[in-house]
Amino acid sequence: MQFFVVQLVVEAGWHTPFSWAKNNISDLGNVGCRIWDDSRPRYVCSPLHGAMNASFAVHGVLLLAGILLAGACWGRGGISVGSRILLAVSAGGWVLVGLVPADVDENLHVGGALLIMGLGNLGLLLTGFSSRDSLFGRLRSITLSMAVAAVLATWMFFGQHDPGIGMGGLERIAACALDAWSLVMALAILRSRRSDNEGEVASLRSDRARRVG
Repeated sequence: MQFFVVQLVVEAGWHTPFSWAKNNISDLGNVGCRIWDDSRPRYVCSPLHGAMNASFAVHGVLLLAGILLAGACWGRGGISVGSRILLAVSAGGWVLVGLVPADVDENLHVGGALLIMGLGNLGLLLTGFSSRDSLFGRLRSITLSMAVAAVLATWMFFGQHDPGIGMGGLERIAACALDAWSLVMALAILRSRRSDNEGEVASLRSDRARRVG
């Protein structure tokens, strides 16, 4: 959530219009003010770039923490291990893009973006095939629908195929699908734990009733 809030704050600091359809997320983290990107020339000047780059890095750390803390929700087996490795690498990609803004070292920055949108979305797709006895496996249809949309958006973004939502819009689908999935899964985990707690309370009450009887 901090990632989206910081984006809104940083783009509000722009003196020129910022468009989610035309501008990349990375434009918010560029440290210089100039015409940027030969393929889609646009004037980029982000006074609060430091806040955005810090948010990128924090975002990666929090994603990694979530991946590690989800525990049994992933299930067991090679698919579970593989998906977590890919998603952990994508979390590292967020840290990399935060440490290396696009106009400081474009090659490294693009490398971080490939980790996020390439390996990260493949990891999300793989998560869709988690074992059915796991929480994430039971929510397979949600995961796969988000993963397919993210993989398609990634292919269209790097291939420069705009379906009418702008390259910036495509990038946000490709880069933020994992964030949306994480939020949905976090709510599912909380709901599952609440159900387990209610079940334990009901079981304790039943035991007490039997003893009294």
